[in-house]
Parts: sequence; structure tokens; C-alpha cells
Amino acid sequence: MTRRRPVIGVSGSMIMAEGSYAVQAAGMRNLEAVAEAADCLPIIVPGMPDHAEIGELLELCDGFLLTGGRANVHPSRYGHAETEKHGSFDHGRDAVVLPLIGAALEAGLPIFGVCRGIQEMNVALGGTLHPEIRELPGRMNHRMPPGEKNHEVIFRKRHPVRLTPGGEVARLVGAEEIVTNSLHGQGVDEPGARVVIEGVAEDGTVEAISIADARRFAIGVQWHAEYDACADPVHCALWRAFGAAARDAAIRRERRGAA
Repeated sequence: MTRRRPVIGVSGSMIMAEGSYAVQAAGMRNLEAVAEAADCLPIIVPGMPDHAEIGELLELCDGFLLTGGRANVHPSRYGHAETEKHGSFDHGRDAVVLPLIGAALEAGLPIFGVCRGIQEMNVALGGTLHPEIRELPGRMNHRMPPGEKNHEVIFRKRHPVRLTPGGEVARLVGAEEIVTNSLHGQGVDEPGARVVIEGVAEDGTVEAISIADARRFAIGVQWHAEYDACADPVHCALWRAFGAAARDAAIRRERRGAA
């Protein structure tokens, strides 16, 4: 019998289609990366806390991809007051994804956080975020070029990231320095409990983390690993490792069910 592909829950974001119609959406590159680079089946997890029940998601999914998004984690989630610098919010996504992270870690399911996703992982484990990294002393502007529409320009590689020698990310990608397509305004400030810094930009901004004592893949990156996921060697290595962890989780689930 052919074994089914692992199911990956992909965090959806609430957007207004045509300025008036609320939808839950995930970018095509995220879905394609799950399907093609990780060889898994993507399904969108809606930011609907009254309907997206955590226990059901854990039973349905073999891993979770936490995507990027325009909206930011609401600062009240990490004990800060809201300001204009914090930008827009997606309260529904906060209410689903933040508790899902802890539950998935406890269940031993793999997690891959990309852009906003790394920030969600940090907040879920008790860490904080800074609303404007570029305003910190010595930091550079990590935001995308304003008004740019050309994706080759938007997602071009911008700066090096030094990976922790011997760390989980360095081991997976086979390098201790890479160049990334990081695009963000917010960033990790105080790391949460169990959050291990795996990589920093040349200005000291946290660009990669792992979660200590996670039973399977639990990595967050501040850059857009969904871009060129099958061809870029660094991105491909991360997606393959994520997919392998999801397959392992799915196989073990099947074995428990058959016992």
C-alpha cells in the first residue's frame, strides 16, 4: 500500500480581498514549498479560534509551517503596549498559532517558522519582539524596498547570516555563513525559554532559531525560505529536513494506530 504524504498545516492569514471580502490565505510559494521541496500535502490552518480546535489540528497534521505575513503579533502577547510602530494585527491568527506552537512541541510534531513564523515561535515560548529593528543602535534596515513590485528585487539576497558553529541550522545546511533574503521590520528582542539562537545577521539581528529539547525539527528563520525552495541549496536543505521530520511523525502515528 502506498503511504500517504504527510499533512502540513500552513498558517493562514486574514486578508481583505478586493478591499471588502475577508478571506483566509497562504502564499502560493509557501504551499508549493511544502508540496515540492518537502514532499508533503499542505492544508491551510485558518486563524479562526472558535473553529480551529488545537486538538483536532494535532490529530490531522504531521507538522506545521508558520508563514510570513503583513500583520504582526499583537504586542500584548508578549507584555508590551500597542503603538503605531507595531503596524497591523491578525488577532485570529495569534489566537490559533501561538497555543498551537506549544501543543505541537509537546506532541513532538515538527515546526518550521518563516519570517513572522520565527517571531511567533519566540513569543509562544515567552520571548519578546522589537517593532522596528532598524531603530536599534547599529542595526540596518531589513525592510523590503518601498513600492517595489519585482519579486526578483524584493526577494534578492541582501546580507550574510553567521550560523552558530555546530548548531542545528549550520549542520542541516552544511555551512557556517550564508546570504539570505531577509525582509522584516520587527524582529526577535529577548529570546524565549528554550529558544536557541542559531544565526545572526552582520548587525546582530537574530535570523535563525531552534527550540531546545524539541523531539523533531523545530526551526525558525527570519528570511523567506519559501522563495526558490527547490533550487536554493540552503532553502532546499531546510525543507527536506522538515519534510523528513513530518514523514517520521506520520509513520510513528500510523504504527501507534495499528498497534
